[in-house]
Amino acid sequence: QDKCPKCFGTGRVKRKRTCTVKVPAGIDNGQTIVMNGQGEPGVNGGPNGDLYIVVTVRPHKLFKRDGTNLYLDMPISFTTAALGGEIDVPTLNGTVKYTVPEGTQNGTEFRLRGKGMVSMKDANVHGDHYATIEIAVPRSLNRTARQKLMEYKEAC
Repeated sequence: QDKCPKCFGTGRVKRKRTCTVKVPAGIDNGQTIVMNGQGEPGVNGGPNGDLYIVVTVRPHKLFKRDGTNLYLDMPISFTTAALGGEIDVPTLNGTVKYTVPEGTQNGTEFRLRGKGMVSMKDANVHGDHYATIEIAVPRSLNRTARQKLMEYKEAC
């Protein structure tokens, strides 16, 4: 007859609550984490429902993601592309040395196996890391560099 002043006879009280969520490595944008028993209270004293958390992953500054594979635009100098050389490629776990072959063209893509995202299904499986070569053209040249480039132009 006398309803509770907090729940007004419904048996439920609204309140804010925080809980700790364990986000698995390799989770992707739009995937859902289910927390059993952490949702709304059940009707007539029933068990709590489940809490569904839809994950939104912020884009990375350097990498683009497609499943477990990562993609990177890698700027290198003209001389490194023409003569070949060693470059440092950034990955999720630090930098990796890669030897650029002589005569590498703009837009060439190379793969670093196993340097991508970890798979959610198997922690021992990693995707690949693809780097696309972008030849960086200098905006301005000093006198010596300009002269050497003109000599190169004449030689070709």
